[in-house]
Amino acid sequence: MLIVGELINTSRKAVKQAVDEKDAASIQKLAEQQVKDGATYVDINCGTLINNEEEILQWLVETVQSVVDVPLCIDTPNPAAMKVGLSTCKNGQTMINSISAEKERFETMLPLVKKYKCKVVALCMDDTGMPDLAEDRYPIIDKLAKDLVDAGISPDDVYFDPLVKPLSTSNQAGLEVLATVRYIKQNYPEFHMICGMSNVSYGLPQRKLLNQAYLVQLMTEGMDGFILDPTEKRLMSLFYASQALLGKDNFCMNYLKAYRAERLIV
Repeated sequence: MLIVGELINTSRKAVKQAVDEKDAASIQKLAEQQVKDGATYVDINCGTLINNEEEILQWLVETVQSVVDVPLCIDTPNPAAMKVGLSTCKNGQTMINSISAEKERFETMLPLVKKYKCKVVALCMDDTGMPDLAEDRYPIIDKLAKDLVDAGISPDDVYFDPLVKPLSTSNQAGLEVLATVRYIKQNYPEFHMICGMSNVSYGLPQRKLLNQAYLVQLMTEGMDGFILDPTEKRLMSLFYASQALLGKDNFCMNYLKAYRAERLIV
């Protein structure tokens, strides 16, 4: 299972300040802490800095890679910035976040996926927008799966993102994503899935409680990747426990390793 640490994002005030001040130590500390707490990828997102995104992205990638060995997830809709980020990455197999069935986005990101042989997050949306219903996501998934495979992309490198929406806007939002996960698991078992599941709790009190419950539900249905804050110990404790209980952790080694590192709480 894949955990993408989400904290290096300039939409966060502290990260924006560190970037503005070229405070490499603060950025590196964030990267190291996320890896220590279980991140298998570190997400890099400076999309709020549209005027100099390419320059900042290169600096962030170099800064993070100087202290951690895990691969990076480059998170931008800007193909020029994406190319800069990918060309700077040296650690393992980079992940692109993201491609979609939107015509322009697919056509601009696909050559980068192929050139750099990346893993890729595939958003379940097209030019009509983000579907509310699971049944409206299915044809988008079918199209993305076919088009990516036809382009020579290995299913093992594709992570479908069913796009979690806030429960505060629809009491069915969580269920629609769970149904989408089941559809992908049943029809495209060779592909993977990933999501930023904390969107489900937006606008509601005690967000962490909802996030924790939803993580377990998503894992039970087959979700095998998450973009989250790995420094949140209770969330990660549930991740390791669920992984073991679902038979995804041989001899409970990840669970035991987290226990020995004192990363499990109840």
